[in-house]
Amino acid sequence: MQAEMNRLLRDTDAAALLSCSRSTFWRRVADGTIPRPIRLGGISRWRAADIERAVAEAEERRGW
Repeated sequence: MQAEMNRLLRDTDAAALLSCSRSTFWRRVADGTIPRPIRLGGISRWRAADIERAVAEAEERRGW
């Protein structure tokens, strides 16, 4: 489980996890809803745990 949450996701994978388009995913990064990526050289990656945390925070704000 820990290894799965530390897994690094590409933007397409993270967008699929959220069931949104890649462009919508990047808009959410730009507006701060989704955390900024980890930059490794010229690539951007997100920890699965960071995406899950962003979803949990949205649910909490919504009162779920």
